Order: sequence, then structure tokens, then C-alpha cells
Amino acid sequence: NDLSTPRPEMRFRGLQPGDRWCICALRWLEALEAGVAPPLVLEATHERALDLVPLEVLKQHAWDASPSRASP
Repeated sequence: NDLSTPRPEMRFRGLQPGDRWCICALRWLEALEAGVAPPLVLEATHERALDLVPLEVLKQHAWDASPSRASP
């Protein structure tokens, strides 16, 4: 479903840049295969995601929030 479009009738403002949202590993894998995998917080990713996605692939898409990387 489209999570970027606001749905005021459901009191949902839509996701904005910088927002975090939980996504199951299977849907993330589908996004990866479509070339649109979102960055992920590796430390918040359940170890069972490794049943579907190799660790090296997850690391390639890991979001780095360190101050040296978070600001351009």
C-alpha cells in the first residue's frame, strides 16, 4: 500500500523523509528485487531476516545515523 500519501480520514499524515516504518523481510526482499529497497536500521532488523536475505546484502542497505554520515 502507498504510505507516502496522506490519509486524513484515517488520521495518517503519510510518511515523510526521515520517518521510520516497520516492513517485513519478505516485502523488503520484493522491494530489493524491484530495485527500490529502502534503507534499513540493521540493529533493529530481526535475525530471522537472514533466512531470506544474506547479511552482506542487508549491510549494503544499512542506514548509518552517525553524525559524520547523517549530514551532507
